Amino acid sequence: MATLIVTDEIIIHAPLSRVWEVLTLSKYVRKWDDLPVDFQEEALCMGSEMMWFFPDGGYAKNTVIKVKHQKEMQIALYVSNWNVNPNPGEIMYSYEILTHGNGTRLRLRHGDFSLLTNGKDFQKASAEFSHVAKRKIKQLAEA
Repeated sequence: MATLIVTDEIIIHAPLSRVWEVLTLSKYVRKWDDLPVDFQEEALCMGSEMMWFFPDGGYAKNTVIKVKHQKEMQIALYVSNWNVNPNPGEIMYSYEILTHGNGTRLRLRHGDFSLLTNGKDFQKASAEFSHVAKRKIKQLAEA
């Protein structure tokens, strides 16, 4: 089965430390991604969980499963109405930051959505999200 993974990247004219703040501090994450209204943590860290509840009783859960300070963060995705129960990390959002000249290269990798019966729909939505989120992250980090 072919993989359904979104890969993207952007160059940001800001130091690694600033990009890391935008990726992990809640006050910035809320500007480029959705966080539950009741999410109270100041910063995403290993084990952070974000849950959204649906009117039908289902839910979506994102869990931070890997953190390398100022280098990488991985967030496992799970939705209760998926046809599979993936192992943590089989379907995830991954953010990697690297030095790039005087700035930073942000690499985004989302997937693998091939585990899902409607994986192409998730891949398409994730690609659209990545396109918007990376530009907003760049804008926030460079401000």
